Amino acid sequence: MHLLLLSNSAREGSGYLEWAQPYLAEFFASKRVAKVLFVPYAGATLGADEYVGRIVPAFARFGVAVEGIHAAADPVSAVMRAEALVVGGGSTWKLLRDLRSARLLRPIRQRVLQGMPYAGWSAGSNLACPTIMTTNDMPICDPGGFDALGLIPFQINPHYLHGNPPGFKGETREERIREFGALNPRVWVAALRECTGLRLEGERLSLFGDGGACRVFRDGREPSEIAAGGDLRFLMDPA
Repeated sequence: MHLLLLSNSAREGSGYLEWAQPYLAEFFASKRVAKVLFVPYAGATLGADEYVGRIVPAFARFGVAVEGIHAAADPVSAVMRAEALVVGGGSTWKLLRDLRSARLLRPIRQRVLQGMPYAGWSAGSNLACPTIMTTNDMPICDPGGFDALGLIPFQINPHYLHGNPPGFKGETREERIREFGALNPRVWVAALRECTGLRLEGERLSLFGDGGACRVFRDGREPSEIAAGGDLRFLMDPA
């Protein structure tokens, strides 16, 4: 498989997907992708056409065209003929609900397992996991089940923030992930800080970006930090 899973799209003081442009550009250039099929379903307050309008100029900067899946007469056929798939962030709950309703989960998984490049950020990264149970966003709708694409055997927690801002006394992100681990003790969780991401090429899984190390959790073990460029292949072992 060929996966590029980003924590986030925006960075303070820079344009939309600007921080990720070198990684996206190299990823699609290495696969000779000229056009991607974009899934805008995670947009809850953002219309599909408006979402695609955000993506088009960002991808045009490195010479890749964008087609919105919502505009396809037959979305399943669009997936089956796509060169590559890109899934944007927003509401993970709505994204999964809409994909399940359109019966797109199975064909997407099939194509990616066959080698179609897949890139996503935030909700789009959560979707690649076995379930969406480590997403951060509020459950604004019923997705009809938590099972996602299951392209990777571990969970991702995007937008990871270590500790709490001053004055905030609620549970930290780490505490929430530990709660997940207590009930799912055999599952790894990779917590991605802003401006970081994971790239899977065949059997090699590595961290990229300048947002800091990835914090890795599993019940019964102390969390560990893996720096950019580090090898994370152990996350692909479900044992």
